[in-house]
Amino acid sequence: MAESHDPIDPIDPTDAANPIDGVDPSADDFARANRIGRPIGRWMARWRTIIRRYPWLNTFYKVLVTVVGVLVIIVGLILVPLPGPGWLIVFIGLTILGSEFHWARRLTAWARMQLARFWVWWRARSARRQARSGPTAMAPDGDGGE
Repeated sequence: MAESHDPIDPIDPTDAANPIDGVDPSADDFARANRIGRPIGRWMARWRTIIRRYPWLNTFYKVLVTVVGVLVIIVGLILVPLPGPGWLIVFIGLTILGSEFHWARRLTAWARMQLARFWVWWRARSARRQARSGPTAMAPDGDGGE
């Protein structure tokens, strides 16, 4: 059976709309996670099949995933101004929501692409600043002459 891709699939390295030269920086991560997660994925697929057989259980599961995902996002947003992994917790909450909702998967993919674009910009900016400032005045022993 042929694998179908969403037109805005974040893991498609040939996507022309990809802002970073048509190469997805997370493609290798996805392949590695796919290899590692196969047994977990099969178990989850069986679990979801059982849940989908019962409409009330399916509704309960979606509500539970929504509540847990939103709570994790809220905790992450509260922790953003504090030292620690606030944004990481927000993205974990989006990933939890993404297990059931397509919009959350797309939002997470968009955020990852924006983060990748930021790091490309940051490295280029740092390289320009370093080239402009020239070599730093350091003593031969590396302690700055102090």
